Amino acid sequence: MLDSTRDIKAVLIISALFAPFITQATVYNGIDFPDGATSFADVVVDYDPAFDGNTGPLPAYQDAAQALGIPDHPDADPEPEYVSLGDGGYIILRFTDNSLTGSDSNALDLWIFEIGPDVEDTFVDISKNGIDWFSVGEVGGSTSGIDIDAFGWGTSDFFSYVRLTDDPNEGQQGSGGTIGADIDAVGAISSAPPIPIPAAVWLFGSGFFGLIGIARRKKS
Repeated sequence: MLDSTRDIKAVLIISALFAPFITQATVYNGIDFPDGATSFADVVVDYDPAFDGNTGPLPAYQDAAQALGIPDHPDADPEPEYVSLGDGGYIILRFTDNSLTGSDSNALDLWIFEIGPDVEDTFVDISKNGIDWFSVGEVGGSTSGIDIDAFGWGTSDFFSYVRLTDDPNEGQQGSGGTIGADIDAVGAISSAPPIPIPAAVWLFGSGFFGLIGIARRKKS
């Protein structure tokens, strides 16, 4: 029986953590995302458009936050709704309310929304911890998908980070304007909760029982 305010608070916390991963499937630019808006990267970890001495794109196109959330280019906003990577530049994005996983099939798992008239290839790497990176190939200009299962990953793998690096041998060279791949959004078609459920159960379950034990020891 729970016999303290601390016990009750612990139960409420655990209940919130184990709430169902509720989402609503949504189609963006013709691509079906089963987890809707939750599917998209929502944190910029790093951005460097000035690779190898290049000055990068114009400042108006260096707002890295434009790569976050759902694809929204074009819309009525006069400001650019994308970020330019620069010639050979890169951006690192993180999923915080979901994770990228495989599908155990040849279905596309990750989708890159790149806009603009130029075909500007982009190297794609994924990471579970933001330290160890794994290449999942290169995507061409415009919106492109990647099957991460083709690189050895599956439904038991969960990735929180995506790194996009402009191919310096494609598109405009040097600096200026919107040079480099122009990224509007990055979404996980194969999307999972941010922490695998078994790990979450062990972590928070042990913490919960620890709180109960502490509360009871204080009363004894």
